[in-house]
Amino acid sequence: MSGAEPRPGEKLIMQEDCAEDKLKNGILTLTNQRLIFEKTEGRMTTLSKKTEEVLLDIPLEKISASKSEGFIIAKVVVELSDRSYKFGVLNTGHWAKEIMNQVNEAKHS
Repeated sequence: MSGAEPRPGEKLIMQEDCAEDKLKNGILTLTNQRLIFEKTEGRMTTLSKKTEEVLLDIPLEKISASKSEGFIIAKVVVELSDRSYKFGVLNTGHWAKEIMNQVNEAKHS
């Protein structure tokens, strides 16, 4: 994993460079315990990215829903009780399904 240190028993499920509508560019990471979004700073000259800070660290039990939205510019929408986040990832359907799989497993463990 990157800047967010893994917790005991935590496993990486998916990770991808993406952009969130308000938080901008970063790396979205789904584990079996939480959803993490880390802001990145990219440099086109060297094509390297470095993580700057963890902007979101959401325990799975706080996620109420996840769905794919949009057609041309598709996003995966993650809904919490008080707000939602929209991430531009490559395979929105797969992300939405896997987030809910992990949420359901976390609730039953």
